[in-house]
Amino acid sequence: MRTLLLALSALLCCSCATVKTISPENNHVVIEHRGKKSYCEEIPRVYSGISYNICLLYGEPSQRENVGGGINYVPWFVFDSAFSVVADTIVIPYTLVAQSTKGNIKVN
Repeated sequence: MRTLLLALSALLCCSCATVKTISPENNHVVIEHRGKKSYCEEIPRVYSGISYNICLLYGEPSQRENVGGGINYVPWFVFDSAFSVVADTIVIPYTLVAQSTKGNIKVN
């Protein structure tokens, strides 16, 4: 049971949008889902994880339903958004300072 919880925690941590956007290389992050890029041009650093997930929804249209995997027909980004809100709230002191000094994060 402990190993399962550890593996689940590692999986969620590595795929969490907040982790991807907290300190991006060259102030740039790529937002795409199965090769379809987002139309977003930039996202704010404050609550960047949830902004990342919203930008996943605002992208090139697909010819078929293309939400990816999930649990009981609930897509992964919905679960990720819940964790991202919590993580984004925890890192607000850092992201407020980073927003004021570095500005928004460029997308694609």
